[in-house]
Amino acid sequence: MNYTEGAHFRAKDYSKNVLTRGEYEDCIFEDCNLTNANLGSIVFVECEFINCDLSNANISRAAFREVRFKGCKMLGLRFETVNNFLFSVWFEECRLDSSVFYQCPLKGTTFSRCSLKDVDFGEADLSESIFDEAELGGAIFENTNLGKSDFSSAVNYIIDPQQNIISQARFSKTNLAGLLTRYDLVLE
Repeated sequence: MNYTEGAHFRAKDYSKNVLTRGEYEDCIFEDCNLTNANLGSIVFVECEFINCDLSNANISRAAFREVRFKGCKMLGLRFETVNNFLFSVWFEECRLDSSVFYQCPLKGTTFSRCSLKDVDFGEADLSESIFDEAELGGAIFENTNLGKSDFSSAVNYIIDPQQNIISQARFSKTNLAGLLTRYDLVLE
């Protein structure tokens, strides 16, 4: 199995050239095109993706262990298919619209200034997660653990308190309407 450590991949196009299967540790992928790339079964440990496009990449059975994504476009990714062993990710200024995190273990995950429109968080464990200035329009929360999560600067979420665990979660007073949608109230 291929093992790569400490490499810096800059401006590579993996939408046409296949990223070699194996394990990548402490590597940086910067300005890379991974659109529709096959990342299946590849292991990423303590790697960083900066300004990359991973939209519609195949991440089935891929392992992401302490991986950071910054400024990445990640539309339509199916995180529910990844290897969940030691799964740990962090997102900053990323577009994750239409991605799926169904049943994913995301405890303590940070989504900082990310677009999460139409993302499926159904049955995920998002306890203690941070949604710092996150855009959550159309995001799905069903049977999701949001205990102790921070939504205080998040916008456009709709979360049904009766269908999700929200104990000790933080919300902004100005955005409480997203918790009351099911009651068809008129808020002024």
